Amino acid sequence: MANELRRPIASRQSAWASAVARRLAKCGIRPNVISGFSCLFAGIAGISIAMTNQVDTHLEQNVWLVVAILGIHLRLLCNLFDGMVAIEEGQKTASGALFNELPDRFSDAFILVGAGYVASASMRIPELGWLAAVLAVVTAYVRALGGSIGAQQQFIGPMAKQHRMALITFACVVTIVLNFTGVNFPVMHCSLVLVSLGCLVTIFRRTQRVIRELETE
Repeated sequence: MANELRRPIASRQSAWASAVARRLAKCGIRPNVISGFSCLFAGIAGISIAMTNQVDTHLEQNVWLVVAILGIHLRLLCNLFDGMVAIEEGQKTASGALFNELPDRFSDAFILVGAGYVASASMRIPELGWLAAVLAVVTAYVRALGGSIGAQQQFIGPMAKQHRMALITFACVVTIVLNFTGVNFPVMHCSLVLVSLGCLVTIFRRTQRVIRELETE
């Protein structure tokens, strides 16, 4: 994957991230494999969130939500390390750009669709999860499309990948806290509404920037 295709990530410059990337490279773990694992962890996260609708107690729901949080962040760590192993550790492959993009699209869908199946306040609105997943894919499509037609790839938000995952993580944490207090509130559904609205704004902003760049050339 080329440097221009990489999302700016501050932690990429940290000592701990460099050490982990070196260790992964020394163990012979290829960046494409790491990208594949990001999709696996996202699937675990999405299933775990959806499983909160299949259990009877708040304690069981909290266990699944903790697993979901771990899955989300393992997914993000894989997204960090696949690029670092590829570029910084010299393990770049011809198919790297494909593996950098495709698993991410499935990962977003797994997590956001799973979030739509959470039962909150005696209601379940899976359509919110599907809507958020579709709009998340479109935000990435606008970025990639801009790059394919000669513009700079746009990673701006307000609802880029890291922002979506931060919001769903926050929703999981708040739901855990509310479960301890016995309060029933549609936290996850509200977060999906925010993801969807934020994606719409992000799509508009990215499209606007691509058009402006192309028209001023």
